[in-house]
Amino acid sequence: MDGGRKVWAPDPVNGYQLGIIVDVGTDTLTVEPIHAPKKLVTDSYDRIFPSEEDNDKDVEDNCSLMYLNEATLLNNLRIRYKKDLIYTYVANILLAVNPYRELGGLYSPESIKRYNGKSIGVLPPHVFAIADKAYREMKATKMSQSIIVSGESGAGKTESTKYILRYLTVSYGASAGVIERRIVEANPLLESFGNAKTMRNINSSRFGKFVEIHYSDKLAIIGGFISHYLLEKSRVCSQHMEERNYHIFYQLIAGAPAQLKTALKLDGNTKFNYLNPVSLKDPAINDVEDFKQLEQSMDQVGLSMEEKYNLFQMVSALLHLGNIQFEENTADRKGGSLVSAKSKAAVSITSHLLGLNEGDLTRSLTSRVMVTTKGGTVGTIINVPLKKDQATNARDALAKALYVKMFDHIVGRVNQCFPFASSHSYIGVLDIAGFEYFQVNSFEQFCINYCNEKLQQFFNQRILKEEQELYKKEDLGLTEVTYIDNQDCIDLIELKTTGIMDLLDEECRLPKGSHDHFSDAVHHTHNGHFRLTVPRKSKLNYHRNLRDNEGFMIRHYAGAVCYQTAAFLEKNNDALHDSLEQMMIQSNDPFVKLLFPASAAKKNTGSKKLVLISVSSKFKTQLNELMDKLRETGSSFVRCLKPNLKLESHQFIGGQILSQLQCAGMVSVLELMEGGYPSRAQFAELYQMYQRYLPKKLAQLDPRTFCKALFRALGMSEHDYQFGMSKVFFRAGKFAEFDQIMKSDPDHLASLVERVQRWLICTRWKKGIFGVLSVLKLSRKISYRADNAIVIQKNVRMFLAKRRHQPRYTGIAKIKTLRGRIEQLNSMVSVLKKQVQLRQKIVIIETAMDGSVEKIKKETVSKHEIELAYNDILHSCEALMGEMKKRQQQERREEEEAERLRKLKEEEERLRQIQEELERERKRQEEEERRRKQEEEERRLKAEIEERRRREEEERKRKEEEERIQREREAEAERKRREEEEKDRELQRKKEAEVEAARLAAEEQERRDYELAMRLAQVSCGTAFKSLIVSLKC
Repeated sequence: MDGGRKVWAPDPVNGYQLGIIVDVGTDTLTVEPIHAPKKLVTDSYDRIFPSEEDNDKDVEDNCSLMYLNEATLLNNLRIRYKKDLIYTYVANILLAVNPYRELGGLYSPESIKRYNGKSIGVLPPHVFAIADKAYREMKATKMSQSIIVSGESGAGKTESTKYILRYLTVSYGASAGVIERRIVEANPLLESFGNAKTMRNINSSRFGKFVEIHYSDKLAIIGGFISHYLLEKSRVCSQHMEERNYHIFYQLIAGAPAQLKTALKLDGNTKFNYLNPVSLKDPAINDVEDFKQLEQSMDQVGLSMEEKYNLFQMVSALLHLGNIQFEENTADRKGGSLVSAKSKAAVSITSHLLGLNEGDLTRSLTSRVMVTTKGGTVGTIINVPLKKDQATNARDALAKALYVKMFDHIVGRVNQCFPFASSHSYIGVLDIAGFEYFQVNSFEQFCINYCNEKLQQFFNQRILKEEQELYKKEDLGLTEVTYIDNQDCIDLIELKTTGIMDLLDEECRLPKGSHDHFSDAVHHTHNGHFRLTVPRKSKLNYHRNLRDNEGFMIRHYAGAVCYQTAAFLEKNNDALHDSLEQMMIQSNDPFVKLLFPASAAKKNTGSKKLVLISVSSKFKTQLNELMDKLRETGSSFVRCLKPNLKLESHQFIGGQILSQLQCAGMVSVLELMEGGYPSRAQFAELYQMYQRYLPKKLAQLDPRTFCKALFRALGMSEHDYQFGMSKVFFRAGKFAEFDQIMKSDPDHLASLVERVQRWLICTRWKKGIFGVLSVLKLSRKISYRADNAIVIQKNVRMFLAKRRHQPRYTGIAKIKTLRGRIEQLNSMVSVLKKQVQLRQKIVIIETAMDGSVEKIKKETVSKHEIELAYNDILHSCEALMGEMKKRQQQERREEEEAERLRKLKEEEERLRQIQEELERERKRQEEEERRRKQEEEERRLKAEIEERRRREEEERKRKEEEERIQREREAEAERKRREEEEKDRELQRKKEAEVEAARLAAEEQERRDYELAMRLAQVSCGTAFKSLIVSLKC
């Protein structure tokens, strides 16, 4: 790159920034940004990319750019996003940037009609074009197709999937009746039960799905099927403070009619432990309107009123189940727990909604039944009480099991609404969670990222590896593009016996398995693995504080992720304990019995071996089945991109999008497409496709000649296509241009036929000319070989002479190398004191060396003699050098001895001076000690006098204090005596008052008895009785 040229330089925020080269180094370039002239950027050559002439121009296909690199790709996406053009091609791969707002008319019925039957490149990029391409390829190749929609959470995967399904059912499903409507209308139902608001997306799919639209041999829609993967069941029980539970909980609370709320015990109660209080009302989500859409979706799918009520009843039961709280049972010596008093109502409502006995539910949540398999009495049933946290875990496990089984039932019920016996082919749309990494990454992120590793490998194999193998097979001679193979990372996770998933299953089978033992096993098994390391090597401070047995870090294709293993074992075990499972099987509610069939429980308990229902093994099996499906189908890719983390429109953060492009492998695709041919067709297919447009004379040509004639006649540039062994390959967008030309008006076709005929005549004439030229070339080649034979003979003779005299040349050169040793000897002798004899010996060696060289030059000397002469001279040099080294050592020892004696004298003088100094110091210290003792004696006498005076003063004060205390005691005694007398007088007054009160009470009682007797006498009217009363009165 030359100085002054416009280039793209790295920028941490915008990804790349436009600048001008100001300095060119050996390995780096210095760039001055256009929008920040004073901030120079210096980086390596491979990190700075050339820019287009016009950087404000956008193209629909990035392969149409002059320079294909990640910087121009990012700039093109930025320009198109500002113009509300959210779709862009990279060859046949669609990039979709989420606009976070409605774009008018982009998905209208008119837009669907426009894209019907159009090849990619004819109309602007659109997700409809990818859907149409999949349908047309299925029709042409008779092979099923898959559309893989991928991207981060919040990038728009779910919306893209809905538009693809809508296009396929509307464009090519008119004869299927209600089936295509049901395929589309099932989405609100699945989203309500499977989607939730997260920190990155207000409608994030918390499960993966593969939606298949099946076609008959006449390409009519006959049915569909939905496969789902890895529902995030832990969200049912807990969520992050800024997130929500699944949509259905909020939709039911906000949108259900009052009568339904009353039946489900939801009226007047809005506080549920399974829902964050701050998430009940979200301004960005209209739960009331979404509940109406949910009911419409249920009606379209064909759910009856009873089925809808069963689902709502189950959701309500889960909410009330979460409100059951536990406390320690102080009366239980085994440390058990019991349901808290304030949760009695929640237990009653939950048991009623699930068709359970209230006591059975309480007992199953606070204890578990175990059956002995060893010991004295095999088969003994033991009731084991659960602690408070164990009971809470059992409650959450039941809630998660209920929700998962309900979701499985919903998906199965949706599949029943568009059944089919058999199909000819299908188009599958895969929508699964993208690569995830948070501050705390658990089992769900581990499974999701494992799935994305497999999908990335499939993308590499389908787009990069298979593409390059095809180029090599067809002998196109293109440069190979390198890409990162992540098979080692996949093996680390899924390999049998030693893979992390198998290690996790093995840990779950242990009686006392723990997360720290599992972490240690992972690190021990894969010690030294490139992809695996300990948390403390993370770049985040939070992860560096973790211990080695609390997690592990994996280097994924998209970056390193640290996983905390604290909940891995609980989340991997998908089974309820026997007490809860048996309780659910015995439920009185038909829907609960449907979710918990008795046959499945018998199947699990029939074997005496420990049966582990592992989430990881189930997910691995499902994922492998999905990958087999994808490999058996043709593939189309939609890469969804998230322009910013705030989910706001008109904000394009280049650095974040660049990271997503790199993680998605789009940079490697650009490198491949820069020198590749994304569109291709068999010679026979092109022949059959356009044979009817040409006259019979031209249509009789063989397919390869036919294609060559056709392309030559069209005047297509040889850069736009290339012929392989069995196919013709086109640059991006050129096949659409070719197809458009071939289907043009008849007048243009007539001129095309004329050009083809002219090309055939020219080709035949060129073949004749080529034959004559070949004969002439052969005659020239014969004379050329005769001339070159003489050159070969000359070189052979030179080689033989060189080989004969080679030992003499090498011998002279070898002896001359000893000149360096002579110079070394001269330098050594110059520092010695006695030099005369040594210099004479050096002169003798030099004379012998010169004589040997002259002898070799003048006489024929064998190689052995030359070697002997060299060794003699070398030995003389080494012997003389050894003698000089001994002389040097001797002189050095003499000098060291003289130096030692000098230092010894200096040391003796120094010791004498030190001794005198010490004597003076001792006398000075003795004088100071005498003065110090005299001063201490004076201070002691003063202290004794002061102490005597202080004791006399204290004795005087003590006597005064004793007299004061005596007077206070006498006053206190007088006061107490007066109080006692007052208390006695008060007590006497109280006794007299009590006697008087008793007397008055007795008189009052006598009066009441008299009155009662008089009334009785009046009633009986007996004279005798009256006299008796009078006598009693007297």
